[in-house]
Amino acid sequence: MTGESVRTGRIGRAGRAWLAEMAPDSALARRFAALAMAQSLGFGVFLTSGAIFFTRTIGLTSTQVGAGLSAAGVFGLVFTVPIGRAADRLGARIPLLLSYAALAVLFCVYCVVRNFEGFIIVASLISVAETNSNPLRMTLTRACFPKSEHVRIGSQMRGLFNVGFMLGAVIAGGALAVGTRAAFEAVVLFTAATQLLCALITWRLRAPKHVRTQHAAGAKPRSGLRDLRFVGVSLLSGILELYQPILTVGLPLWIVLRTHAPASLNALLLVVDTALVFILQVAAGRGAQTPSGAARLLRRSGVLLAVCCLVFAATEHQHSAIAVPLLLVGGVILVLGEISQAAGSFGVSFHLPPPGRQGEYQGVFALGRGLQQTAGPYLVTALAVGLGRVGWLILAAIFLAVGFACVPLTASAERATSMLLEGQSAGASV
Repeated sequence: MTGESVRTGRIGRAGRAWLAEMAPDSALARRFAALAMAQSLGFGVFLTSGAIFFTRTIGLTSTQVGAGLSAAGVFGLVFTVPIGRAADRLGARIPLLLSYAALAVLFCVYCVVRNFEGFIIVASLISVAETNSNPLRMTLTRACFPKSEHVRIGSQMRGLFNVGFMLGAVIAGGALAVGTRAAFEAVVLFTAATQLLCALITWRLRAPKHVRTQHAAGAKPRSGLRDLRFVGVSLLSGILELYQPILTVGLPLWIVLRTHAPASLNALLLVVDTALVFILQVAAGRGAQTPSGAARLLRRSGVLLAVCCLVFAATEHQHSAIAVPLLLVGGVILVLGEISQAAGSFGVSFHLPPPGRQGEYQGVFALGRGLQQTAGPYLVTALAVGLGRVGWLILAAIFLAVGFACVPLTASAERATSMLLEGQSAGASV
């Protein structure tokens, strides 16, 4: 057998192993995969063209759009913990189904909004349903699969979510090219249809009896917001998620304003990001099967994100022949940090909550992500674009410090949860 045939055989086996990991292996897992694809397809279509829809069709100014969406984001975060508690009492499926059904109706309502006040109301209600859909989906994932499968299923869903989002962005490109009111309203109605499809899929998601989790019962437990260690882990994970505004806001502006690289490079970086997340996300989740392993992935994410910031800093005012390769290298390192953060966050958010409290604790964990979504674009723009190379160095220091803080804080949170469970067991035995 020649060396070439041996290499071909190894590549073939590696490809089959990757497909086996990436492909959902049960009817229930395939429904979750379809749910992720449908939701991301709709969001990809709307988020890519939404700002233009608001200005051209509703007639808002760019300032009104920005202020309205920020206010709506804060409004959505207020309800994450109460809705999570309801999911612990009633199960996550019905609240998630209602969230998707509400989104289907509310996106249709956008077509009749004609002023800023109506936009604020609809955007805020959409924010409540949208912000809570992710923690509710994660809670339902825990209810429907054994513990050993939680991170793998979550990683599969994230990889497919990115693919669906990219396809949605391509579809939105057609509406942007046409540019008519009818085209933008078609985008909104398409988004509503995808959310209705999500509701129908959720209706069929039922946890098998042998893995169904027990909902919280008995005396009212202490609020998850008072579990300061878990809140701290959630906030640290949210800070590491600043990779998102770096990729979507900071880097595009940096390329245009601070380097001589072509603006079209940003599109290539987004394609590379989506492709690598799809290929590598499930493999990255292998280390997140324990709280300590998940924390180490968060630490790795902090290191990788710090390194990518240093690479981006080196491109300031560089000629395109130097800037383009460096930006591509930095983009790949950023993706590696991104998938490490995603896998680590799956792990800590699944493993650390006490039994029967998954919904509430997923709502608490969403607050860290909300912090990033609310303050991230401004922070990244002010540092990276406003301060230039110095700003990237500050971001690198933040990522490094946060990454290394994740391990001891997660260990402390795990010990606190264990002590709580031991205390409850001792009380029950008495």
